Amino acid sequence: MAEPSRHQLSPQPPVPVRLAGARLTVLSGPSGVGKSTVVRAIRRRWPKVWLSVSVTTRPPRPGEVHGREYFFVTEGEFGQMAAAGELLEWARFAGYLYGTPCGPVAEHVAAGQPTLLEVDVAGARQVRRLVPGALLVFLAPPSWDELVRRLTGRDTEPAGVISQRLEAARAELAAEPEFDVTLVNTSVEDVCEQLVSLVAAASAP
Repeated sequence: MAEPSRHQLSPQPPVPVRLAGARLTVLSGPSGVGKSTVVRAIRRRWPKVWLSVSVTTRPPRPGEVHGREYFFVTEGEFGQMAAAGELLEWARFAGYLYGTPCGPVAEHVAAGQPTLLEVDVAGARQVRRLVPGALLVFLAPPSWDELVRRLTGRDTEPAGVISQRLEAARAELAAEPEFDVTLVNTSVEDVCEQLVSLVAAASAP
């Protein structure tokens, strides 16, 4: 896949003033650790928590719906959003671009709604720079072997992509000390309850 031009993906713009002091909760962790599974469970059981929907150039996987799991866009559309300062964070991962639209996040934070972002480690670092008050939560696997099992057990991606994800996962695991809280994903239900409590506390006046 061709890289977008430098013009299309300009450096991160300054964060809008309305987000500078925002109290966000950011969920991150290595690929395959179960972030999307946790987010789906929270969407079903805790509808009062607003979950940011990312944009991506990755093709939809079976069962994914545009506007629910992701907004699926072309590289050109993604580049236009980045150049216009419409993304709070963005990164390229495993050959595809992912980013968080800034506008909806700012609107829900301003309304006082508990707000959760699910991003990769690079995205979490960008949010920390732009929104220093954000609470960064690291979702860790029970073990490296379990993470490998989850990644290699996927039937939705080719071997080359899985190899890239394994390589990236080692580097992402090393980033755990950069986060405020670590949750070990031994039980999706337990992680969800702990995470929702953290989101509620971070969003409290």
